[in-house]
Amino acid sequence: MPTRFFKLNDDVYLSGRWELGHPLDQEGRKLDDPWQFRIGQRAPVDERIRIPIKIAGRPLDFSHAAFSIPIVHARVASLFTEVAPNDVQLIPVEIDGQPAQHFILNATRLVKCIDDAACEEVRYWTPEDGMPEKVGTYSSVSGMRIDTAKVEGAKVFRTWGWTVALIVSENLKDALAHAGTTGVKFTDVTGPAVDG
Repeated sequence: MPTRFFKLNDDVYLSGRWELGHPLDQEGRKLDDPWQFRIGQRAPVDERIRIPIKIAGRPLDFSHAAFSIPIVHARVASLFTEVAPNDVQLIPVEIDGQPAQHFILNATRLVKCIDDAACEEVRYWTPEDGMPEKVGTYSSVSGMRIDTAKVEGAKVFRTWGWTVALIVSENLKDALAHAGTTGVKFTDVTGPAVDG
């Protein structure tokens, strides 16, 4: 039976949860390139990063800071390093008022595996859109499905052309669920699309 994969998201509908803000440097300035944590490669980080709490609430084991940057509690970070040590970079961060250690979870693999024909809908940037640097990449992916034959052993990765998606293997999903990880939401991206 082929391995299943899931898009890992922040469960934004949890009641009473915290909301994290824009990553800051040690002097309190917004990071120049927060996108570096969402492109599927190692980020050259040489300073401590601080994450402000935008809206106070219940801390979560997994949540997104601004720009959908995944932030994980230390115990969740250890699950990722145990299951997928070659697929992630964990960058220590300080979260205002939180003594527990947290990390930016940076997926360091980029995999060209979106199955256009199986997705509900895909759209590409074209020259007419006036953004030449994006031509040929996805402008929209709805009902994402991936071709697992192209994953080549990755357990955590970003999808080429649509790096907004953070994909995890079924065994990592199961480990996160078994550990009672708060804040996670999974969407299956393998097999035929499910209506509903």
